[in-house]
Amino acid sequence: MYRVRDGGLEVLLVHPGGPFWAKRDDGAWTIPKGELDAGEGPLAAARREFREETGIDVTGPFHPLQTVRQAGGKRVHAFAVEGDCDASAVTSGTFDLEWPPRSGRMQRFPEVDRAGWFTITQAMRKLNPAQRAWLDEVGGLTAARTST
Repeated sequence: MYRVRDGGLEVLLVHPGGPFWAKRDDGAWTIPKGELDAGEGPLAAARREFREETGIDVTGPFHPLQTVRQAGGKRVHAFAVEGDCDASAVTSGTFDLEWPPRSGRMQRFPEVDRAGWFTITQAMRKLNPAQRAWLDEVGGLTAARTST
């Protein structure tokens, strides 16, 4: 999700929940994303995952972005959509994880522990490195309306 505010472009990013990401910041943020369900297309999955990770149901128009390959080999299909929301009100689904490792104790964590709006400069620092390519593409969608 992106918005133009005071002539500048901002993108909504989410911070992964759970103990692995708890103390990580720069390079750890991401777009809301997840796995495709059987028989599900990329856009349907993107809309479902956005809702699951933010509690927000988005409507288009959607702009397909390039597919990127993250460091672990995962291919991510993404779509840009203009919108606005209160990042502090984002609510996320949860997942269960044995924590601490090999403790036999299962704990529940949010998929996303927080969300925020970032300028492109801020997002370049916060965003997972593989996903930074999308920022130029989103900038192209709004070039005529932004001063940055």
